[in-house]
Amino acid sequence: MEDSAIIELYNSRSESAIRETDKKYGKYCHTISFNILGNKQDVDECVNDTWLKTWNSIPPARPKSLKAYVGRIVRNVSLDLAAKKNALKRGKGRYREVYDELEETLSSAAGADVTDRMALQEILNSFLASMTPDHRDVFVGRYWYFDSVAAISAKMGFSQSKTKMILMKCRNELREYLKKEGYDI
Repeated sequence: MEDSAIIELYNSRSESAIRETDKKYGKYCHTISFNILGNKQDVDECVNDTWLKTWNSIPPARPKSLKAYVGRIVRNVSLDLAAKKNALKRGKGRYREVYDELEETLSSAAGADVTDRMALQEILNSFLASMTPDHRDVFVGRYWYFDSVAAISAKMGFSQSKTKMILMKCRNELREYLKKEGYDI
């Protein structure tokens, strides 16, 4: 079923919208959540919460991409659960390792107020648009989807060392890009 038809099911408050969303994007959402949490029970909880949040937000929201919309929701729900479980201190899930990689690059920008965060979002989008497609796929796979280096390497057909080099290069380029845009890193 097409995204537009699923969104119409939400708009008409048909419970089949959740079934259709799960059928189309359930595996995708489970993967994102598992990359963050690493625990099937927690993942199932987060995906169920994602369907509820999607149900409660459409309407009035009318996402252009249902995949991106539910992906963002499940990512945020999973990160919230990980924080609640104090996963940062215990190092559970892959996301702690991923955050550590970016910490130096984004540390000063993380404390910005809402206006600065919106500007930072625009800068990051511009940075992503300036990247080659392969580098962007590696960067997004690691820092948005929390994929392991091994998984990214397999998907892209790169060696793990090449993937690590691309990630390092992207972080360095991001640091320079942020400096150029006025962020003191």
